[in-house]
Amino acid sequence: MALIGTKNKKDLIDEFKQSDNDTGSSEIQIAILTERINHLIQHLKKHKKDHHSRRGLISLVGQRVSLLKYLRRKNYDSYIKITGKLKIRISK
Repeated sequence: MALIGTKNKKDLIDEFKQSDNDTGSSEIQIAILTERINHLIQHLKKHKKDHHSRRGLISLVGQRVSLLKYLRRKNYDSYIKITGKLKIRISK
């Protein structure tokens, strides 16, 4: 499992939070998952035969897709904003 530092995680929370007490909204979860996915992609470029990490990557991408589908249904404007900020391709 790819770990991100606490400072990096706090920066992501500060950037994507909806209110002062917000630590677990869909936007924050998507941002953290994207950071972990990007970290794992870099790892797999170097270690091509690491199939355990590849399986973890597939799981994380699935979680992010589910959260993006939820956000798209509930708050389309926020969905468009976060996909643009994180440079995530929008599927149709």
